[in-house]
Amino acid sequence: MGSPPSSYARGFGGQVAGMTANDKRMYLTEYLLFAVDKLKHAGVYNPQLVARLIVEHALNIDHLQMIVQTERVLASEDIGSLDGFLERRIKGETVARIKGQREFWGLDFGLNEATLEPRPDSETLVEAVLTLMPRGRAALDSRFRGNDDVRLLDLGTGTGCLLLALLYEMREATGIGIDINPRAIEQAALNAEALGFDGRASFCVGNWLTNVTEKFDIIVSNPPYIPSTEIPGLMKEVRDFDPLLALDGGEDGLVCYRSLIPQLANFLYPNGIVAFEVGDGQAPLVAEIFRQNGFTNIVTHKDLSGIERCVTADRSAS
Repeated sequence: MGSPPSSYARGFGGQVAGMTANDKRMYLTEYLLFAVDKLKHAGVYNPQLVARLIVEHALNIDHLQMIVQTERVLASEDIGSLDGFLERRIKGETVARIKGQREFWGLDFGLNEATLEPRPDSETLVEAVLTLMPRGRAALDSRFRGNDDVRLLDLGTGTGCLLLALLYEMREATGIGIDINPRAIEQAALNAEALGFDGRASFCVGNWLTNVTEKFDIIVSNPPYIPSTEIPGLMKEVRDFDPLLALDGGEDGLVCYRSLIPQLANFLYPNGIVAFEVGDGQAPLVAEIFRQNGFTNIVTHKDLSGIERCVTADRSAS
């Protein structure tokens, strides 16, 4: 194989300075260098990792294959795909959205334009619920209605990540996810099927609790909690690509909590658990809303950054 051209790339469909008409080949390693440079100048965090992930996705190869194929000559269609994905990332679309998939709780979740991108902060809610679950079948039966399966409700389900992560850990549980956007429900159902949970999870379009007619042992939610005035200042990755309905929590970010929490007792079995994700600084305010509505054992849970990210509460059996 001949020496690579002295200029390391021709990105976005054009040739860079120093590349002549006789330069007919571009190597994978050259494109990686070019992509890192473009991402760095665009201010993208960790450009080396992002460039690698884009190349692996565009060429449908894994990390080891990429290392082995550093001198691979790229076809024009390869460069076209790479350029397209690179441009999308520079404009603010995350790698997960470009790939249409994001890992959460060790599981892969498909994304679409109607779903929030699952983030590690939300795993705090899953951990919080699991810490409250009694250990052993007898203890579980004692808390949750004898031999009946534990029932879960996920309000504003999006990808279904909260519900499906909990079902993954609670093998005898079943659950329902509700979302106002039909496209989100479509994606959640696809994720349940792909993960093998479609027999234990169902999804329906609804406006929060409006059409709910049964009771549950566990209710979880990651409602919109960003104050409306703060949305224009969000990172473009969130502001421009996450659905606004899943972000906007009203004037102070607490509109959904004030609306939902007073209704929850009507949809919980005795000893039922509620877990809500909250924004930075909102945990004490949401805890007080729970307290004012007769909930007990109110606990806040910190994420890996030390932010109080989740509030859990019980409905007393009395």
